[in-house]
Amino acid sequence: MKAAVVGSGGWGTALALVLLDNGHDVTLWSFSEEEAETLREKRENPLLKGVPLPERLECTSDISCVADKELVVFATPSFAVRETARKAAPHLRSGTLVVSVSKGIEKDTSLRLSQVIDEETGHRCRIVALSGPSHAEEVGRHVPTGCVAASVEREAAEQVQDIFMNERFRIYSSPDIVGVELAAALKNVIALCYGVCDGLGYGDNTRALLMTRGLTETARLGVAMGGKKETFAGLAGVGDLIVTCTSMHSRNHRAGIMIGKGLSIEQTLKEVGGVVEGYYATDTVRTLARKYGIEMPISEGAYQVLYNGRAPKEVLRELMCRDKKHEIEDASW
Repeated sequence: MKAAVVGSGGWGTALALVLLDNGHDVTLWSFSEEEAETLREKRENPLLKGVPLPERLECTSDISCVADKELVVFATPSFAVRETARKAAPHLRSGTLVVSVSKGIEKDTSLRLSQVIDEETGHRCRIVALSGPSHAEEVGRHVPTGCVAASVEREAAEQVQDIFMNERFRIYSSPDIVGVELAAALKNVIALCYGVCDGLGYGDNTRALLMTRGLTETARLGVAMGGKKETFAGLAGVGDLIVTCTSMHSRNHRAGIMIGKGLSIEQTLKEVGGVVEGYYATDTVRTLARKYGIEMPISEGAYQVLYNGRAPKEVLRELMCRDKKHEIEDASW
């Protein structure tokens, strides 16, 4: 199969290597010609140090590279998805299998990223969201990994399974594209909060409390928006939450640590050196929570720290002292 991966960050590059391993012809698109030239000459992505790029991987900055492809993977940062899809749209054939692997929610519209791609490509393509606990650094080194391919079209989701699966990269299929995409976006907020707790010096008890209750409130919003509750207990939900919270590969985790140690938001975003999706998602999640009338105290606390400059310890104290609750929301005695 002829495939193009649009976005040459670590995740896009790692997925391009999976496709190459599975025998597909792959072109990797970069936003800038300078970056594409570096990949062609060095045969290594600086974001995946020590992982060689085979000569048969084509690297280009020409978006028309998607024109003759049966499969196109969108792997840009969330803020660049709409612009990139708009540029690619004139070159895409009707019925092309499009896989969205970016994680986030569009800020101004609160749309899921597959919806953004669908809009910009004129509803002409078959769209699948691929997500799960999958650090690019590990996928690039052939560490066993599992993800979920979700689509409203069963055939499209199962085709993505066939295309990507191998002995090191296992794919499950799901009809819940809403839940899978929301789980991917919302967990970034909790992962950033997890890092803040690490930066403050708190321990395992606090981490477990945060992850568990964070998952509860993100699932609450996800279900209100049309996702299935069980999706949040799967790979795209709790699986991705665990890996994003606990690993130093995660920019959200690293950013949270810096904030917990007292760095300003501006310094933190600069120091991390990449897109901290959780920072932007926090603002969007707050908007969605208010729109759907969903109580999300941890996400609201994150907003107060990130956007209103409140001290993390003060916000955590308020969270701990909230009115008592049932753990099971519909509990009956």
